[in-house]
Amino acid sequence: MINPYKHTLPNGLRVVCVEMPHLHAAELAVYIKAGGRNDPTGREGLSHFLEHMLFRGSTEFRSSLEIESAFEAIGGAPNAATDAESTSFYSRIHPLQTGKGMEIFASMLLRPRLEGIDVEKRIISEEAREDLNEKGVEINPDTITSRMLWPRHPLGMPTIGTLASIEAISRDDLQKHLLTHYVPGATVVVVAGPVNRETVFAEADRIFSDWQPGTPPAASLPIKRGNKPEIRFVKDSNSQMSLQIAFLALPRGHKRFMALRLIRRLLAGGGSSRLHLKLREQLGIVYSVEAAIGAYDETGCLAIDLSTAPETLLQAISSTLEEISNITNHPVSSQELERVKQAYIFDLEFSRDSAYEMGGRYGWGELMHVVRSIEEDQQEAQLITAQDMLETARLVFAPPNLRLVAVGPWKSAMKQQAQELVKQYIARF
Repeated sequence: MINPYKHTLPNGLRVVCVEMPHLHAAELAVYIKAGGRNDPTGREGLSHFLEHMLFRGSTEFRSSLEIESAFEAIGGAPNAATDAESTSFYSRIHPLQTGKGMEIFASMLLRPRLEGIDVEKRIISEEAREDLNEKGVEINPDTITSRMLWPRHPLGMPTIGTLASIEAISRDDLQKHLLTHYVPGATVVVVAGPVNRETVFAEADRIFSDWQPGTPPAASLPIKRGNKPEIRFVKDSNSQMSLQIAFLALPRGHKRFMALRLIRRLLAGGGSSRLHLKLREQLGIVYSVEAAIGAYDETGCLAIDLSTAPETLLQAISSTLEEISNITNHPVSSQELERVKQAYIFDLEFSRDSAYEMGGRYGWGELMHVVRSIEEDQQEAQLITAQDMLETARLVFAPPNLRLVAVGPWKSAMKQQAQELVKQYIARF
């Protein structure tokens, strides 16, 4: 059994150490509860922009090159990510260099130079343009769906921001966001690997004890949405249609969340999943189909993504909605359920070999107050019944939760036909 150990500094910083003596490399990460939903109106993308800027140099490490070189000297390769609710900075490091790794991250987070803003604006703007067509229209299905799920709310905005909001960001915006949200009480430092908790905690005390505490403002709650499904078609010159069928789903920690995880696997979790067999192996109209769960403090979604030729788009919509209807109207067989559960349980077992995954489980989990051991997840998965799956599917796949987005070279008749397919789905529910 892998056991995490937690130590809380007087300033509120939580430090988690996951001792994994069977490994040879350690993973160091800093998780901060600040993401896209914390961006002010008109400054969407600010959290993501700040994440980029912290790599541009600090008091002790004057440039991105110095930061990269410092990590390379301890076996690392730093990276970062920003999502809707959190920002993370992480790197693999040699297990004897955890203190040095913390020093570098502390320098970046607490003493950044915040210089080179104009250069970074150009870089991030180029990244943002990847989600626009030649007319400047949004073509990223994830963003389009999010706007439909959570309209007029930061969760519905792209984490990267818009071209206008990126251009509007100033040094004062970055400095204020840093001081407001990068506070020890909203941060977790985690080290996972062949390390000793007493050493890790002592290093964290030495490096982070001077970090001044603060209380970030609470994030706004999403506005309640209407009671009917929505469809949106967007023109793009691509040769294929990108289809996303998403449903407003469950928040983190919901009692049915484990059943939802298994439903995702049942639909599009590998070569034996229903949509893979139907759309690829039987119909031959997709190369791959994927499903992903997004879960936040008080809401969530499940999204199914695929690409197909324009002439097979309606067939893909029809077949996908048909499989979802089957899950909502018929209990899964004991054989299929056992296969899905066992695959999930084995994946959890395999994660014991990854310091990165254990750092996320216990570090990010601590940040979001959803810490669970591998054993707890395995036991809960094993107890899920066909009735649990059916009831969860009925809850999540209810027609008012449906959002359908199609991006590509569609013709006018396709949208009307897609609306008819959705009406049929409603009738079957």
